Amino acid sequence: MKLRTKYFLFVCILHLIALVLTYFIFQFNKVFFIVSEVFIIISLLIAWRLYNELIKPLKTLMQGVDAIRDRDFNVKFVPTGKHEVDQLIGVYNEMIDHLRTERTLQEQQHFFLEKLIYTSPTGIIILDYDSNIRQINPKAMQILSIDEKSLIGRPVDELPGYFLKYIRDIRHGESKIIKLDGAATYKLQRAHFIDRGFSRDFIMIEELTAEILAAEKNVYGKVIRMMAHEVNNTVGPVNSIIQSSLKADQLWEGHHSCALKDALRVALDRNQNLNLFMRNFADLVKLPAANKKKTDLNQLITSVAKLMEYRASEKGIQLVLEISEDPYYISADEQQIEQALINIVKNAIEAVEQDGVVKLTANTSLRQLIISDTGKGISPEQSEQLFTPFYSTKKDGQGIGLTLVREILMNHGFDFWLKTVAEKQTEFVIVFK
Repeated sequence: MKLRTKYFLFVCILHLIALVLTYFIFQFNKVFFIVSEVFIIISLLIAWRLYNELIKPLKTLMQGVDAIRDRDFNVKFVPTGKHEVDQLIGVYNEMIDHLRTERTLQEQQHFFLEKLIYTSPTGIIILDYDSNIRQINPKAMQILSIDEKSLIGRPVDELPGYFLKYIRDIRHGESKIIKLDGAATYKLQRAHFIDRGFSRDFIMIEELTAEILAAEKNVYGKVIRMMAHEVNNTVGPVNSIIQSSLKADQLWEGHHSCALKDALRVALDRNQNLNLFMRNFADLVKLPAANKKKTDLNQLITSVAKLMEYRASEKGIQLVLEISEDPYYISADEQQIEQALINIVKNAIEAVEQDGVVKLTANTSLRQLIISDTGKGISPEQSEQLFTPFYSTKKDGQGIGLTLVREILMNHGFDFWLKTVAEKQTEFVIVFK
């Protein structure tokens, strides 16, 4: 029962009893009857005034409680001039000001956090209480190459795809470094935050490609420079001595030393090969900045195909070109891109054991060049090591071919990846900008 109902019920019962008593007073003394009626009228007026002074302000404050329940913190009350009621109104108004300030601060923080998540260079996936994907920022969508609608509301344990399986398998508090298609390197980390008293997980995807490549280049650059210095300091004088010995005919007069002379020539050739070996490594370190010019990609593909045609024919491999007759221009350093394409086509030919196909397709609408081969493909273990300096799947490989390709394409700002997309179909894709 409401307080207002109780008040009216009490006043009515009290005054009904008074009216009954005045009825008995009327039978004995009319003067007392008139006095009692006046008293009842005054009592009713006082009751009504008390209602206005007490119950009505409380009713008004209840409206304020309803406003708080509806999260409307703009409702405030004007003092009534009654001391007790004004104290209550003052406390209420102060509480409303505090709640409004807190809500404004919370909304500002929430807006800042949303803006920070949206513009973050780190991919962020936020899960709900049931480990379903609740929110994903643009960087994460870019890394995953998937649209938001395909992920929102899906359980994180049911994510499809090669990269997404790493996200699916990572556990709370774990961090993991992974490579995609051998070139891009990412750090995955799963953590949690408290939302309304309950724990919610989020996953961060941080791209480390630039930092790791810079650190790798700094390390192998120092190693290569040291090796080149020592080899040159040793091979140069040794070659000079051997050449002088071979030219000094008086050393060989009267001696049957053909075997020794042949051995010296072999040693000289081996030193020359060692110099060439070190020069290949030195070229990787000394790669100059790309001198970009307007370059016809179709003409460049044609010249590379002609250059590699003889090597392909030796293994019965067919070189197929799918390019338009019209020129297709890109902004690139022609010599560097040509060297990169030669290395890619060479690797594709070597990947095909015999009687296969290496196809070069220029997709002008997507601004892509796809070099595919029908070789045995790349295993997941090999995929994680591709483009790593000194790593090679070939028995006599130096492990610098793909590293040089990586440096050239990154110097140009071109995206690229190498992966096996189907059985006997491996693709090296270059995306021009």
